Amino acid sequence: MIYKNSSVLITGASQGIGRSIAITFAAVSNRPIILLARNKKKLQETKRLCNKAGADQVLILSCDATDSEQLNSLSIPGDVPAPGILVNNAGSYLYKTVSETSRAEFQNQIDVNLFTAVNTVNRFLGDLRKFDRALIINICSVGALQGLAESGAYSAAKHALLGYTRSLRAELKDTDIGVTAINLGQTHSPSWDESTMSPKKLINPSDVASLIVQMTELSERSLVEEITIQPQHGRVEPM
Repeated sequence: MIYKNSSVLITGASQGIGRSIAITFAAVSNRPIILLARNKKKLQETKRLCNKAGADQVLILSCDATDSEQLNSLSIPGDVPAPGILVNNAGSYLYKTVSETSRAEFQNQIDVNLFTAVNTVNRFLGDLRKFDRALIINICSVGALQGLAESGAYSAAKHALLGYTRSLRAELKDTDIGVTAINLGQTHSPSWDESTMSPKKLINPSDVASLIVQMTELSERSLVEEITIQPQHGRVEPM
């Protein structure tokens, strides 16, 4: 199958960064777009915005990607091209120290920040192998590069996601599937809605989306293996 004719599948596409990624693909490319998240109502709003931005074909998949059985039961209609690009964006941020984090909260951070990506890759890897070129882009975090005293479970989960991404890259290096890790700093999203941080000091999610689109347009000879994006003036403290 031909990479340039494939669709792009975006997890966590119901809001925030995932929605920005979807809208940017809709505005600047002709790829069919597959939106995956739990909240069907918010996915429908993302679809509307993608259509408004110029997308001709947008498919909604309402699913809890932490549940591998639920994800594996999904089917893509025959008129929608299989995904040649996976953008594993789904995630959850817990602002809590490790010593205060319950076992259930820690497990949830692992499930949402790691296993949504693992399950999605496992579900669609067979399709990716059929293309002359394919990409897996995992949204990791700068919290994967260092410990975070105020959000230790999140940092631990993102460490795991980065380790998984690097290992997957090594495993697939001799195939036609590229694997990229984006270590993302503080980016404006609903995660920060209840904080006192100034949105104007955070990374613009549209910039992240534009960068991802550019990555998907590289030739098969080139791959961005890992990249870190930070706010221009560094870490943003509460105001």
